[in-house]
Amino acid sequence: MEIDIYNPSKEGYEVKHSFDGWRVAYLRYAERFDNITYLERHLKTDEIFVLIKGNAVLISGENAELIQMETGNIYNVRKGTWHNIKVSKDALVLVVENADTCKENSEYIPIDIA
Repeated sequence: MEIDIYNPSKEGYEVKHSFDGWRVAYLRYAERFDNITYLERHLKTDEIFVLIKGNAVLISGENAELIQMETGNIYNVRKGTWHNIKVSKDALVLVVENADTCKENSEYIPIDIA
């Protein structure tokens, strides 16, 4: 068969496919996506988020603006933008980013969004 089919199978961030320098992953609930203590920014790539089900909030910018995600919309976090994502226990989010996105080409700052 010439078609690969992927399903989410675990909590947290789970890479499912990489191709031509890009990767596609699922993001599901895990404690680190509930208790947000930091923002990150990627220095080499935009990052795409698509809420498939449940609830999710993108946290954006140094002022931690909260953006309630809507199912099916594409949210493009541009390279260099501080961000994180908070998801409900039933959430499923599709993530697309450069395959080499990692701690070495990203930065992190602590936040408190009680």
